[in-house]
Formats: sequence, C-alpha cells, structure tokens
Amino acid sequence: MPDDKSGRDKQALDEENRQRMRAMLEELERNDETEPPVEERELENLDAELDTVEFPATGLELVEAVGYHEIESEGETHDLADLLPRSEREEYDSPEAVRDRVRRPTIAAAMRRIVEAADDLQGVDFGSSQREGYERTFRELKAIDAVDDDEGIPVMADWIVERIREKEKLPGSRDVRREAAKYCRKNGYEVSNDEWLGV
Repeated sequence: MPDDKSGRDKQALDEENRQRMRAMLEELERNDETEPPVEERELENLDAELDTVEFPATGLELVEAVGYHEIESEGETHDLADLLPRSEREEYDSPEAVRDRVRRPTIAAAMRRIVEAADDLQGVDFGSSQREGYERTFRELKAIDAVDDDEGIPVMADWIVERIREKEKLPGSRDVRREAAKYCRKNGYEVSNDEWLGV
C-alpha cells in the first residue's frame, strides 16, 4: 500500500474495523451462548494448522492454506472452507480472530455466504456495524429456533443473498430484522416489539 494520505487513511480505517470486530467478539463471549461453541480441543487442533499461516491473512488465503481442516460441533463436521469466506476483502488479523469466527459454525456458514455474495458488488463495503447487525439477528434466530434445527438462519441467509443479487446492494440491518421477525411469526414464534427482531 502506498505511503500517502489515502493509504494511511485506509490503514487507520482497517485498524478501527479490527478493533470493533475484537470488541464485538468479546461482547459475544460475555453474552449467553445461543449455540454450543466448538469444543476447546477442536480449536486447539485448529491452532496447530493456523501456525502455518502468516497474519494478517485474507479469508481466501486461509481457505487455500487450511480450508481442508475439519471442525466438529454438535455432532456435525464442518470444513473450515465452509465457515470462512473465499474473499480477499475479508481479513483476519490473528489466529484468535479465526477461532472466534468459527466458534459458532451455523452463523459462520451463513455469514460466509453473505460475504462472498457482497464481494461480487463493486464499490460496496461490508462495514463492521452492518456485519454485527446481521450476526445479532442470526444469534436471535438461533435462540428462538434452536429446537427446529436452526432453519431460520439459512432461510435468512438465502433472503440476504437474494437481495444482494437482485438489488446489487446489501440490505439494511433493519430490513433483515424485519424479515427475520416475519419468518418467526409465520412459524409460530412470538416476537415482541421490545426485542431485537421486533422492529
């Protein structure tokens, strides 16, 4: 990256985004778990694989380097390539950031699809606040829909990806929440106005 004003501004913005991501991930750790996290043993095995990667690394670099690595959660096995986007715009600054991303595989798989769809859009930045809004919506769906095999999460991921392709822009967090609330109500789940999905 050139050492000029725009290069320095981009570096500062990237660092700010990384700090927001770390803060968000720490907050998620403090919140009630809506999906049993991947076992520590699985994450330790992942750490051994990630030692071969130079950070910061893009999602594409990680998938190419360790995408074959399998992670087991709730009796299911996921390849890392199913949980991390093949994206040059998505960057991870440390192995801990990768661990945190894959800790909730259902949500990670949904976000992978969305990030890859957003990558096809020219000049559209998938900001951290929008990502946080999507992820929080998925966590709420996970909490509501846990007994139904988390059907709501892939349904919403499909809806978001379809909107990206049709409208060639990312749907707003409020639109995603509104659509998730419709899905919940249609499937017999109560959503009150004072909840995250109650927009």
